[in-house]
Amino acid sequence: MCGIVGISHHKEAAKMAFLGLYGLQHRGEESAGIVTYDGHEMHVLKKDGLAVDNFDEASIGRLKGHMAIAHTRYSTTGSSNVKNIQPIIVNHRKKSIAIAHNGNLTNTDELCAKLEDDGSIFQTSMDSEIFVHLLAKTANGNVGQWLTNVFQQVEGSYSLVLLLENSLIGARDPHGFRPLCLGKLGDGYIIASETCAFDLMKAEFIREIAPGEIVIIKGNKLESIIMPKVAQKAYCVFENVYFARPDSHIFDDNIYQVRKRLGMQLAKEHPAKADFVMGIPDSGNYAALGYSQQLNMPFEQGIVRNHYIGRTFIQPTQFLREFRVRVKLNPIRDLIKGKKVVVIEDSIVRGTTSRSRIEELREVGAKEIHMRISCPPIKSPCFYGIDFPSSGELIAHNKTVQEIADFIKVDSLGFLSLEGMLSVMKEGQNFCSACFTGKYPTAIPTNTDKLKLEK
Repeated sequence: MCGIVGISHHKEAAKMAFLGLYGLQHRGEESAGIVTYDGHEMHVLKKDGLAVDNFDEASIGRLKGHMAIAHTRYSTTGSSNVKNIQPIIVNHRKKSIAIAHNGNLTNTDELCAKLEDDGSIFQTSMDSEIFVHLLAKTANGNVGQWLTNVFQQVEGSYSLVLLLENSLIGARDPHGFRPLCLGKLGDGYIIASETCAFDLMKAEFIREIAPGEIVIIKGNKLESIIMPKVAQKAYCVFENVYFARPDSHIFDDNIYQVRKRLGMQLAKEHPAKADFVMGIPDSGNYAALGYSQQLNMPFEQGIVRNHYIGRTFIQPTQFLREFRVRVKLNPIRDLIKGKKVVVIEDSIVRGTTSRSRIEELREVGAKEIHMRISCPPIKSPCFYGIDFPSSGELIAHNKTVQEIADFIKVDSLGFLSLEGMLSVMKEGQNFCSACFTGKYPTAIPTNTDKLKLEK
C-alpha cells in the first residue's frame, strides 16, 4: 500500500516530490526515495525511514532536474531492506529507466521464472522489478505500444509512475485496485496516489487516472492511452475503510464523508445503549462521529493519540505493531471510568491489537464495552497489496463473531454487513470485497509467501 508521486515540467521537481511524499507518508513508513531527471542523467536518493528524516534542504537541492518520481514503501512482496527501496533505477541501452510501484502482482512466479530462463538477473526481491525487465525485453520506438505490451503481460494490482525517455508516465491496472490521481501545477502535471498530496504542493486536482489508462506526459503535453484489456472494476474497499487519508478524494468520493456514512450505517445495523461513543484514533474517529450522529449519542475523544508514533497496521512485524499500540494510544481515565462505552474501530485483522486496546479500557475502569466495526469480518487473504496474505493470520477466518468477542473481551461486538458497507459508497458495485467474501476478481497465486523471491 505504498505511496507514489510523479512530477513533470517543474523547476523544483525534487521539492515537489518531497512534499508529495510527506502528504502520502501514511501509505508506508519503511523507506522513501526520490529520483529526478535533468534532461541528461538521473539523480537518486533513497533511504530507510520516513521522508522527513531522509531529505533536507541540502539533499533535495542536489537532486537536479525538472522531472521526478518518488515512493514511500509499505512492503507486501520482499523484505524491508536497502536493496528493496524504491524507486528502482536502471540503465539499459544507454537509456535510464526509473519506476515506482504501488500494488501487488499475482503472476509473479510465472513471470520471474520466464524472465530468469531468458537471462534476466534480479537485483531485488520485489515484484516491482518485473516491470523493468519486461520494459528492457520489449523495447521499441513507440512508447505507447511499448508500455501496452508490458502491461498486458502482468496480472494483479499496479498503480505506478515511470521516468522513461524524457517522459513522465502514469499507469493503472485495468481493475483499478489502487488509486492514482492526476493534477496540474503551473505548466506541468502531477501524479500521486491520493489527492492529499496535491494540497501541500498547491496543485489542482484534475481527475483520477482511469482503470486501464496509461498517461504519457512530455513537457507540458499529455497523451492518454486506454489498454485494450477490459476488466471488471475492482477498487480496493480497504482504501476507504482504513488506508487513504480522510482529506483525499479517490474512487469518486471524499474519504471523510465515506467513513462517516459507514458509521451511520453501522448504527442502523448494530445500535447500542451507552453513555457515549468513542473511536479508536485516527481512522475509527470518523465512523464514530457518524455513529453518534445517527443515534444522537454523545461523541467523546476517549483515547489520546501520540502523534509522534506512526500507523500500527503498516509496521512490518507483529512485535512492532503490538509495541506501538501501547505507546501510540492512551485512554482518558477520568472520562471512561465507570462508563458504558461504544468503541468504534475500522477493522479487526489479527485481533491482537483490538484485544490490547480493550484491556487498556478495562484497566482504566470502563463498566461496559460494546465494540462496533465499520466493515465486515475479514476472512480471506489479500493478494493485491495488503499485508495479510495468510488465512491463519485472520481471526475471522476460523472464529464466529461471538468467539471474536470472547477473545478480545468485549461485552458485545457488531460488524457492518457487506451490503450495508457497499450501499454507502458511490461506486459500491465497483469495489473488490474479496477479503470479506473470498471471491477474487483475478486468478490468485499458489505461492503466497511475502518473501518468495528471496527463497
